[in-house]
Order: sequence, then C-alpha cells, then structure tokens
Amino acid sequence: MDSEIADVGDLTRDELTAAWTKAYGCPPPKGVKRGLLERSAAWHLQAKRLGGLPSTVKKTLGTRIARRTNVNAIQPSNAGPGRQDGVPSVWPASSDKALTAPPQSPPPKVGSRLMREWNGRMHIVEVVDDGFVLDGKTYGSLSAVARRITGAHWSGPRFFGL
Repeated sequence: MDSEIADVGDLTRDELTAAWTKAYGCPPPKGVKRGLLERSAAWHLQAKRLGGLPSTVKKTLGTRIARRTNVNAIQPSNAGPGRQDGVPSVWPASSDKALTAPPQSPPPKVGSRLMREWNGRMHIVEVVDDGFVLDGKTYGSLSAVARRITGAHWSGPRFFGL
C-alpha cells in the first residue's frame, strides 16, 4: 500500500481530478491545489484498504452535521453518487431541501437591560416593545445600537453577547 500511496504523486492532474470526482460525486472546487487532490486520493486509497472511518466517528459526524444544519434527516451513508469505497458521505434525505443555518437564540424579553462596556464607558440598553433604547433614543435593532456605540458595523446580538 505504501508504494501505491507514493504513486499518487505521479498521477496527472486530470487523473487526480477524476479520482476526486469518483470519490465525492462532483468535480473539485475551482482552483484547488494539486496537494489537496493528492492527499484526498491517498486518503481514499487508505480508506478503501483499511475500512475508512470507524462507525462511532461516522455516527458522531452525522449527529454534529444534523445539529449544525438543523436538518433532522441527515445521516452518514454510502448513498452519494459514485460512493462504493466505504467512506461516509453526508446527504440530506431530500436533495430539494436547502441546508439551513443553526437556529438563533430568542430575542431578549421586553424590560430586559443589556450592558456592554466599550472604550471605558458602560452602555446600558433597555429592551422595549418597539426596539431598543440607548441614551433616550429608540433604535429598531441591536445592530443599529452597536453601530451607534462603536461607529462601525457590528452584529448587535454578538456585540452584546447574545
């Protein structure tokens, strides 16, 4: 097997691209470097001979991906196009469904006070029905408040640690 892995370096770029396409079911990203194509081909060669990832790792990866993408029907499988090498691929149950971002935390409740120190000054923002109050002025979003405080574009929830 060591000599076969060493021979991966002698493959042409077209051969490496074909190996990638066979392994992943799609062509490699545009501009991908040769070294990544070689490492991918070598890994898949080893996985084919040695059995790939342990089932516990496959299960963990499937669980984490489902949690990150908020799609319950994702499971590791070998069902991807061109996958007969025992290496897991992750496919949604329905390819029509777009993967979504993880759920956001709920907005702060009316009456809450958010505090953040910025440049040596403590800023206190009160949550009201129609937005957020800072220094007597109402803003429509926390991002607008963060922009007012910093003078730069910030994610309001991130700025206040929500």
